[in-house]
Amino acid sequence: MLTIIDQFLNPEEVRQMLDRLQSAAWRDGSDTAGSRSVAVKQNLQTRRDDPVARDLGETILGKMGTNSEFVSSTLAEKIWPPVFNLYQDGGHYGTHSDAALMRLPEANLTLRSDVSATLFLSDPASYEGGELVIEEQFGAQAVKLAAGDMVIYPSSSLHRVAPVTAGQRICAITWIQSAVADTAARTLLYDLDRSIRALTPGRASDDPDVDRLIHVYHNLLRRWAHP
Repeated sequence: MLTIIDQFLNPEEVRQMLDRLQSAAWRDGSDTAGSRSVAVKQNLQTRRDDPVARDLGETILGKMGTNSEFVSSTLAEKIWPPVFNLYQDGGHYGTHSDAALMRLPEANLTLRSDVSATLFLSDPASYEGGELVIEEQFGAQAVKLAAGDMVIYPSSSLHRVAPVTAGQRICAITWIQSAVADTAARTLLYDLDRSIRALTPGRASDDPDVDRLIHVYHNLLRRWAHP
């Protein structure tokens, strides 16, 4: 399931974030790549201990907790502290899959990556290339979104970032452990929740049809969730 959240951040929030990132500490992104990915990863990434990146990451985490589309589509149980990356001068990230288990000793965090999220911060007109290409069941999808938009997709997907041939592409990325690990089950729950939210406005608070749908949703969640 590939989900796009429009305007996860508004334009002013994006502007402030980009301004603050100018003073962040960046390092070679290959430092955090696995043994196979290191050969295909060419970008810059904020340091884990950088106070600016940490503060901005907390802002993103706060927004995630209040965004109904994010909550519904991920059913997040744990979220990796967001990381910022920068691609320029031909920077790219070749085809790879995200690590299944991620460990952050300083935060006493071990996370199973079920869902990956990329938050676009750069205006797509300001750089060339840089598409996030996600391999799906019915073929590859190239994603290049407006600043402030987010794409969510299964961490199990093969994906890559096309070379940035002009300008700079800045994004925030994170990984989520979902209460529902199975992608197909999580997709069904998301579709059902979207239908409930679409049907509810204008109906009585005790509408029996809506009540039955909510009943089905939560019982499916009980069946599939493994918190």
